[in-house]
Amino acid sequence: MRGACALAVLSAALVAAPQWAPAAHAAEAAPPPSRTHEIKKGDTLGALARRYGISVAAIVRANRLPRAGVVLKPGQRLVIPAATSAAGKPGDNARQPPLRHAAIATTRPAPPQGPRAPGFLVLAIPDFADPPPAFLWPADGPVTSAFGRRRSTWHRGIDIKAEQGTPVQAAAAGVVIASGVEPRYGKVIKVEHEGGFVTIYAHNDDNRVDVGARVAAGETIATVGRTGRAMTHHVHFEIRRDGRNYNPLYLLPLPPRIARVEETDENPPDDE
Repeated sequence: MRGACALAVLSAALVAAPQWAPAAHAAEAAPPPSRTHEIKKGDTLGALARRYGISVAAIVRANRLPRAGVVLKPGQRLVIPAATSAAGKPGDNARQPPLRHAAIATTRPAPPQGPRAPGFLVLAIPDFADPPPAFLWPADGPVTSAFGRRRSTWHRGIDIKAEQGTPVQAAAAGVVIASGVEPRYGKVIKVEHEGGFVTIYAHNDDNRVDVGARVAAGETIATVGRTGRAMTHHVHFEIRRDGRNYNPLYLLPLPPRIARVEETDENPPDDE
């Protein structure tokens, strides 16, 4: 009789166990809540990442954004994953539901063709540990040549088309570390900013600041020209840090100013 009772108790425990074990596992596997953010004028991926305490890569994965050519539009809604999930293993945020937005679907670029980009060019969306300066547009005009692959070489920055003599403004406060003439860049100015960032303004008609000058964000430092290897009047603008070039469109505020792509200058060799 005692053996029969023991067997009955053991059988009951085995039957009951599956009823609570999966529930506990499901509770552990439940993803943390996410939220949405409506894009406003001036929003950038980097600014959103800093605001919500997550990485740019987490926002990109959660919304299945392309890693090049991202254009944020006012009114667009992005899924913002919880900070706890952003710190998880790579790919966790990919389980977040994708945002159904026509602008995202139409801006996904074709896979890059040709040779791999040189190591000093960063094609991916930057994800800095410390926030970069709040860069401003150096001139008002359309972007006629984008960052990255172009013909048989690589474009280190963007080209902003403007009329000759248009003011070129410092993208952020800093110190002028170069103001002179280079064979391909023509008249060029380089400004160093906090955090080790350096901005370059090339093909100027007139450089208006000297080395060592401290400039404020938005201060006129040059005028638009076509000196050096340039076919039209424009500003060639770069953002560098620690010897690497980053896509300025990822670090400049909205609105985007992409126009028809033109060949507006010749790039320096890849080993410069």
